[in-house]
Amino acid sequence: MANMIPISTVTIGSGGAASIGFIGIPQIYTDLILKISLREATTNNGVAKLKFNGSASGYSARLLWGNGGSVGSSTNYTGSGTYYGADGTSNGSGNTANSFANAEYYIPNYTSSNNKSISLDGVAETNATAIFMGLSAGLWSNTGPITSIELTEFAGGNFSQHSTATLYGIRKY
Repeated sequence: MANMIPISTVTIGSGGAASIGFIGIPQIYTDLILKISLREATTNNGVAKLKFNGSASGYSARLLWGNGGSVGSSTNYTGSGTYYGADGTSNGSGNTANSFANAEYYIPNYTSSNNKSISLDGVAETNATAIFMGLSAGLWSNTGPITSIELTEFAGGNFSQHSTATLYGIRKY
C-alpha cells in the first residue's frame, strides 16, 4: 500500500519483555495501523492490552470472539486502565511451540480533537484443537492526539523473544 508508511518496528530480544512501546509518534499522518505478531512467554491467556499516552482511563469496547468450538461477545471489554484487545492478539505460552498470534489495530484520525476509535482483528492457533479469533471496536474517550502507544500482556506476563510490532502511518494523497 503506497500510502502506508512504516514508522517504527519493535522486535523483542532474548529474555522477552513486559511491554512494547512507541513514543513520539509523528503527527503528520491521517491514521495509524499497528500490526503485531506476539507470543506470551509466561502466561496463557492470548490477549494483549493497548494504552495510549500512558492514560489509565476512558477506554470502552465491544468484542466478538470465537475459539474453535464456541463463540461469544462482550461489552466494555476493558479494565486496568487499558484497552483490552481480543482473543487471538497474543499466542499463549501453552500453545504450539514457536507459533505467534497476528493482529491488526486500525486507529483513524489519531491527531484529531475528537475521541479516538479503535478497530482490531486478531487470530491465533494452537495446531491442536482450537483457533482463537477476535474482532473488537473500541473507543478512547480522550480528545488529545495520540503521541505514544504501549502494548502489554493481559495478565502482566512477558512477551517472548521474536514477538514483533510495527506501527504504520497512513498518508493522505
